[in-house]
Amino acid sequence: MGKDKRDDIMRIVKEEDVKFIRLQFTDIFGTLKSVTITSSQLEKALDNRCMFDGSSIEGFVRIEESDMYLHPDLNTFVIFPWYTQNGRIARIICDIYLPDGTPFEGDPRYVLRRTLKCASGMGYTFNVGPECEFFLFNTDEFGHPTTVTHDTAGYFDLGPSDVGENCRRDICLNLEEMGFEIEASHHEVACAQHEIDFKYSEALSAADNLLIFKLVVKKCAEANGLCATFMPKPVTGCAGSGMHTNMSLFRSGQNAFYDAEKEVGISDICLSFIAGIMKHIKGICAVTNPLVNSYKRLIPGFEAPCYIVWTTSNRSALVRIPAERGEGTRVELRNPDPACNPYLSFALLLAAGLDGIKKNMKSELPVSANVYDLSAGERKRLGIESLPHDLNEAVSEMKADPLIRETLGDHVFEKYVEAKEKEWREYSTTVTEWELSRYLNQF
Repeated sequence: MGKDKRDDIMRIVKEEDVKFIRLQFTDIFGTLKSVTITSSQLEKALDNRCMFDGSSIEGFVRIEESDMYLHPDLNTFVIFPWYTQNGRIARIICDIYLPDGTPFEGDPRYVLRRTLKCASGMGYTFNVGPECEFFLFNTDEFGHPTTVTHDTAGYFDLGPSDVGENCRRDICLNLEEMGFEIEASHHEVACAQHEIDFKYSEALSAADNLLIFKLVVKKCAEANGLCATFMPKPVTGCAGSGMHTNMSLFRSGQNAFYDAEKEVGISDICLSFIAGIMKHIKGICAVTNPLVNSYKRLIPGFEAPCYIVWTTSNRSALVRIPAERGEGTRVELRNPDPACNPYLSFALLLAAGLDGIKKNMKSELPVSANVYDLSAGERKRLGIESLPHDLNEAVSEMKADPLIRETLGDHVFEKYVEAKEKEWREYSTTVTEWELSRYLNQF
């Protein structure tokens, strides 16, 4: 831990009248957790002496193994733009350690760090740029979330039909004050659906940024009398919310996905990376698309991918290579949704891509046609496979792919599978409103 960085944080906390510091981390599902301390306890926290009970955190440990320590990552210190009556609030994202000083293997941030170390050993740095969509809905008279909206806007529309415009502006201003570089902000396809894109960064930083992004979105929505949701498919018959994930590998400061000597500027490394993603994506889906609800988005007709193909053009494919070349050459994976844990998702995607590179995997030829328009017979003839149709199938694929367990580690893998199998059982045995409206009066 750098003394200068530590001293800077202590000074800023005093100068900016920061009264509370949130020591943040996530459970294995990406749910943000926090231990809040007063500024008088900051020095203790920076000495890695803040302890918490891990037995109550989803996917962590049993009661008899509960003591854990929070090790703040000083690079993640930031002051929230909003003020409170009792002074300002800052946050620091923490890594989780055991009492013996070793990293906790169930910490999602540690899982990503470990995979990034593997990439570094091969000479690569991994950059990620997530494009996160969300909905802004009205609240009821008690302030509870609904799926009601007065929004009538569509893709790229402006006010007055875009009633979330003011909230979206507040989100961008708050994020910029926290050091984000906002690249674009616009209304999305569905009513009440929005997207804000921020500049890509190294994968660990991108995952950290995604957590604070979601927190700011929800905070600004609440301040505007709205509720924000990152649920993948909140409204039947409308487009769902995705988190298109743009990825690139750099080596010696150069984009390893670009090759000016190739006809379309795409390197062999990039093609092998894509091949690795496509080989392992069925098992990865349980993490990138982690909810029962996630698979109600991955259906034809709403620009969400269903089939395992890649392209340099159309948006019906799972993997797309946008037109930009040179330093901006990247792979866009279109199936992830914003309910995922970004640390685990980025770790698995990187591991799959590196597996493709290590084994010199070859990608199939790109598909330029709209895959939705192909018949089942045509897809079979072309060897085009489908993504899992539901969470149960995705978890089965996850269990069948050794790379997933190897990347996540035994602890996270087993806890994750156990929880998702339980989620599926609960869903499968729940009587829904659809069933009641369809069958109750008919039989």
